[in-house]
Amino acid sequence: MRTDHQLDVQGLACPMPIVKTKKTMNTMEVGETVEVIATDAGSKADLQAWAASTGHQYIGLVEEGSVLKHYLRKCNEAEEREKTFEQTASLEEVQNISNDSIVLDVREEVEYAFGHIKGATSIPFGELFDNMEKLDKTKTYYVICRTGTRSDLACQQLAEHGFKHVYNVLPGMTAYTGELEKTI
Repeated sequence: MRTDHQLDVQGLACPMPIVKTKKTMNTMEVGETVEVIATDAGSKADLQAWAASTGHQYIGLVEEGSVLKHYLRKCNEAEEREKTFEQTASLEEVQNISNDSIVLDVREEVEYAFGHIKGATSIPFGELFDNMEKLDKTKTYYVICRTGTRSDLACQQLAEHGFKHVYNVLPGMTAYTGELEKTI
């Protein structure tokens, strides 16, 4: 399949496929296409949600074994306003939340298994939409991932579906110094 640009992000994990895609998109002309070659399973949801939040077109995905080929098209500059979720919380705030609040970890299952905040609920970002009905819209959610990118997109999705009390935890698990719970 012919594209104007090709970007190889094989072996890179979140947020790098998005960071490198964003850099490539910044060099492209409106209407040009890019093939992003990835191996991170999380990129399936991440790149699609990033494209939606920036106004770029996510054309589709071709899976060839463990290789994921994403196709995106750069859209009009006026449409490219990347949305970020406004309600945020610090890691310190998360350590002092009430019992009726929920820490929602949207990292991949393996990331969660190797270490997460004690009592956190795991729903990987790529599975969030299909599991929203399991969440109580009256609760307060502190959404966390590794760096704040996936959790930002998750917060946007939750808010779009009627969740009122949602906070993106920044800067994410990379800066968390508290005790970790493991499920391995």
